[in-house]
Amino acid sequence: QVQPVESGGGLVQPGESLTLSCAASGFGFSEDTIDWYRQRAGKEREWVASIVGSGRSAAVADSVAGRFSVARDTAKNLVYLEMNNLQRDDTAVYYCHIRGGAWGQGTQVTVSS
Repeated sequence: QVQPVESGGGLVQPGESLTLSCAASGFGFSEDTIDWYRQRAGKEREWVASIVGSGRSAAVADSVAGRFSVARDTAKNLVYLEMNNLQRDDTAVYYCHIRGGAWGQGTQVTVSS
């Protein structure tokens, strides 16, 4: 089973930007639908964004629309979650998920002054 691996999390101040990466290799990854989820402390995991196939279709949750975007680089087998104007409420563990397949281990994003 293809295992995705997230990277790029860290500590940022409110208003700053961060880009997360999801890496995976294996047959079919470039055509898989990739979802980003996050789990804030004490809350259920929530869907953040998705990208379908080679990037022909993408969507983000209303809660992050206008600030977050998702993209993929098929040549590098990478999917990105670009997060702009981060707010304290965006503090969470962010997960990459191959739809119908495996979850990554998550990467912590902390937004704090």
